[in-house]
Amino acid sequence: MQATFSSSRILLPVRPWFIALSLIVALLLNMLPTAWWPGVPDWVALVLCFWSVREFRKVGMGWAFLVGIVMDVADASLMGQHTLAYVLLTYFASSLSRRVLWFPLLQQALQILPLLCIVPLVQFAVGMLAGGQFPGILYFLWPLVGALLWLPLTFLLLLPQYQPVERDANRPI
Repeated sequence: MQATFSSSRILLPVRPWFIALSLIVALLLNMLPTAWWPGVPDWVALVLCFWSVREFRKVGMGWAFLVGIVMDVADASLMGQHTLAYVLLTYFASSLSRRVLWFPLLQQALQILPLLCIVPLVQFAVGMLAGGQFPGILYFLWPLVGALLWLPLTFLLLLPQYQPVERDANRPI
């Protein structure tokens, strides 16, 4: 017997305010002092990747550019470092969204892992080109943690879209 994590429930359309709220919460989580600990994911990249895969027509490179600029200012990092990484992540995630959504959630996490690896690699390359210091090998651990968090994040961010389970004998759906 194969365990699947797919659901036959029909989802409601996502509300734009919920997308904005989830990105604001991700920004706040990135601004916590624990964000620099090894293995703590870049929450903005993870949420951006999620919405770029699920709602690629609503969350695009404009959102990535906006939150990237906010993260550059908040981190006091090289201007454009987060922005470039987030825009590339969003571009590739939205390009592969139809492919990724065909897989069950555990296989989606494997598809998302290389996408999440774009962010630290681009930030590392930009930092090194600007004369920065090597952040250590543990800096590249968070995409693996982010891929492991893909399953709970999916359930959490799709929770408001689930319709209540009400059965109507007169409707086939």
